[in-house]
Amino acid sequence: MVAKTYSAIPQATSSTLIEVEVNISSSEEGNIIIVGLPDTAAKEARDRVKPALYNSSLCQQKQIGLITVNLAPADIRKEGSSFDLAIAIAILGAFGQIPLSILEEYLFAGELALDGTIRPIRASLSLAFCAKNSNKKGIFLPEENAPEGALVSGIEVFPVKHLSQLVAHLQSPENSPLPTININPEELLNSKLENTSDFAEVKGQESAKRALEIAAAGGHNIILVGPPGTGKSMLAKRLPSILPPLTLTEALEVTQIHSMMGLLKPGHPLITQRPFRAPHHSASPVGLIGGGSNPVPGEITLAHHGVLFLDELPEFSRIALETMRQPLEEGWISISRASASVTFPAQFMLIAAMNPTPDGNMIHESKSSRQQIQRYLGKISGPLLDRIDLHIEVPKVSFKEMTSLKPTGESSAQIRERVILARQKQSLRFEKLGITCNARMQSREMRKFCNLNQECLTLLNMAMQDMHLSARAYDKIRKVARTIADLDNSDEIQPPHLLEACQYRNLDRQVWSYSY
Repeated sequence: MVAKTYSAIPQATSSTLIEVEVNISSSEEGNIIIVGLPDTAAKEARDRVKPALYNSSLCQQKQIGLITVNLAPADIRKEGSSFDLAIAIAILGAFGQIPLSILEEYLFAGELALDGTIRPIRASLSLAFCAKNSNKKGIFLPEENAPEGALVSGIEVFPVKHLSQLVAHLQSPENSPLPTININPEELLNSKLENTSDFAEVKGQESAKRALEIAAAGGHNIILVGPPGTGKSMLAKRLPSILPPLTLTEALEVTQIHSMMGLLKPGHPLITQRPFRAPHHSASPVGLIGGGSNPVPGEITLAHHGVLFLDELPEFSRIALETMRQPLEEGWISISRASASVTFPAQFMLIAAMNPTPDGNMIHESKSSRQQIQRYLGKISGPLLDRIDLHIEVPKVSFKEMTSLKPTGESSAQIRERVILARQKQSLRFEKLGITCNARMQSREMRKFCNLNQECLTLLNMAMQDMHLSARAYDKIRKVARTIADLDNSDEIQPPHLLEACQYRNLDRQVWSYSY
């Protein structure tokens, strides 16, 4: 007899529906064969399912003949242990212990312990979305994962502790009902933010704070250049405190990615704050952008809708940095391997920090030779630098500012209010274009929303010639000027907005021109 259940293969922001077909042949010795391109963990389901069925008193060993399990479609690699539950239920359906009609209506996902306990899995949110998109009535998930799956509206989500509990429900839903779980993601999203570091704690560096406010308001990439101990890392780590809150759509996307990688905190089914990723400079290209023989997301995808902080930028490998050029521009990364080709989202803000010279001093104070400085700065290519919108010098803090007992600037809450207002203007501007912020504008949007009057064009022409800027830098200046105008609540880009945007490209001439 053949029975069929459904499960799914989780991916970063989606899942693929998998049919689990089971055929039982009573003329053979008892054994389970799994076909359909399973990996080792999926193939070992046979060694978990059989003891779980026996120890749950759901079948006797003498009942089992040759059981063939087919995971279809057969040309997609099946990874992980989440197919255990679907296989066990399909076997019981083939034995006639569960009505086959009810198995067509649900998804099943969970890892089985040898005693029939259902263990938690990864990517439950993606699996729940797959159930909804496949027009299933609901999904059965391990108890620990059910709150995550319940973030998806429009389907039933059943938390299950033990295999026998699930079987009793499927055999007689009226007599052994499983409760469904319901969660309002909006309430979780509107919960109080966790305590974060505040900009008011940073002494001095007002120009850097202003640049970070602009970066947050427009979603722009930024690089901080200055000697050690000037507060570059301190400023970068406080950037999340002024970013606008996640929308529900963004929060669900981020949660799917982190759930797939097993990074969700227990008891927190929804990520409510923008990610902040700070990989060490020893990170490999694969660790940074993703990949592997079976591609998995890297740091740029884990920072989706959030911040990627690269401290000591020149210490990262040149190859790793160059691989970021395309995702910085496009907002996604496509990884092709012999086994698969996948696309991961990567709409993140890049904030980088570095010393201006190998010995840490500014160029005019450095004791390093010209060749040493050129070699050090040459690790950051011109095309990569062009993709960073704002270049900020972070000078040494004066003794007076360091010893001051009072905050020297605004709090993060005050700055965040202005950032949110600027983002709201951008949301209205790009409402029908699928763009979230000024930094994501393409040529068509820039022609419409970044028009410059004659005075601005004259100023920009002078800046381009004087600073020897590229065409990409020209676009970046216009985008940053548009964000400054938004912060100023101006519908048009005015000369002061453009001049301020131009000054954030000064390092093109002051620092990197030294290396060429």
